Amino acid sequence: MTPEFITYQKFNDSALANDLAELLDQHRILYFIQEETSGFDPSLVMSNAAVDYAMKIKSGDFEKVNLFRKEYEEKNLDSVEKDYYLFSFTDNELMEVLIKADEWSIFDVVLARKILTERGKNISDAEIAAINQNRIEELKAPEPGQATWIIIGYICALMGGVLGLFIGWHLKSHKKTLPDGEKVYAYTEQDRWHGKVIFYLAIIGTIISIIYRFWPAFTSEY
Repeated sequence: MTPEFITYQKFNDSALANDLAELLDQHRILYFIQEETSGFDPSLVMSNAAVDYAMKIKSGDFEKVNLFRKEYEEKNLDSVEKDYYLFSFTDNELMEVLIKADEWSIFDVVLARKILTERGKNISDAEIAAINQNRIEELKAPEPGQATWIIIGYICALMGGVLGLFIGWHLKSHKKTLPDGEKVYAYTEQDRWHGKVIFYLAIIGTIISIIYRFWPAFTSEY
C-alpha cells in the first residue's frame, strides 16, 4: 500500500513554503504543496478567503525532515541578535519550549536548548529524546468529552439537518497528526461511537426530510 501524503506544516506565506521545499529538494524528500482556503474572515468585508499553503509529505519522512531542519537551523544560531525574545526567557520558560516543541518553530527550539547550555544547564540528546516521546504520548490522548456537540449532533440528525451529518462524520472519523507523523483518532472511543450513531441517524433523517418535502409533488392531482 502506497503511503499517503499528509500535512507536515501549514504556511500563510508561499515564500515560507518554498523555503522548506528547497530544503526537501536538497535531501530528496518527496512532497507537494497544496493551497487550502482557510475560510472567510468576517472582519474583512468583501475580502477574498485567506489561503494557506500546506506542505504534504509521507508520514515516514516526518522525523527525517525534523532532523534536517534542526541541523539547518543550528547553522544560523550564531547570527541571531541578542535582543531576540528567547534571551529574556527564564530557564523554566526555555524548558517549556523544549517540552512543547510542537508549539514552537524549530529555530526557537534549537535556540532555547543552546541558551540553556550557555547558562550551564546542558540537556543531553537522550533527555531530548525522552522529552519528545513524553510529548508524543501526551498528544496521543483524546480530546475531552464532546457532550455539547454530541447533543447538538443528535438534535440536528433527528431534524434531518446536514449539520448532523457533518458533526457525526467529524466525531467518528477525525484524526490528528502527531509530530512524528503518526495519525490517531482525536476523540474517545465513546464519542466516536456517538459520532457513528449521529452520522447514520442524520442520513436517515435527511432521506425522510427529502421525501416529506417532495412527496406532495408526486401525489398531487392535476
